[in-house]
Amino acid sequence: MSDLVDGYADQGELVRLMGITISEVSADRVIGTMRVQGNTQPFGLLHGGASCVLAETLGSLGAMRHGLSVGRPAAVGVDINATHHKGVRDGTVTGVATPIFRGVSIATYEIIITDESGDRVCTARITCQLRRP
Repeated sequence: MSDLVDGYADQGELVRLMGITISEVSADRVIGTMRVQGNTQPFGLLHGGASCVLAETLGSLGAMRHGLSVGRPAAVGVDINATHHKGVRDGTVTGVATPIFRGVSIATYEIIITDESGDRVCTARITCQLRRP
């Protein structure tokens, strides 16, 4: 995951624990996958909080990449919401984050999470405040 976002190659322990892998990062699109196994709730379905972790990771990376272009590379999440459409019991899910709004002080991204069949599992939105480190 090195060099994904200048100065932010280490995405933290939670990302590693959840098995999130990032495959693409730009201000226009961020793509990542996460395993379902180990990220489930007591009924064996993908935990909604796990989907939120994936969404926040992807949206924040996009916001950080955008923030570099406006001199504010630190993105701090200030709002996140998610709608869970479908349960998933195994395999991996893929999230794609795309911008809804990119300003000087905030950036908002929509994250669509799908299962291996391409079915939508979750739709999330995150707004990040852009700050100087």
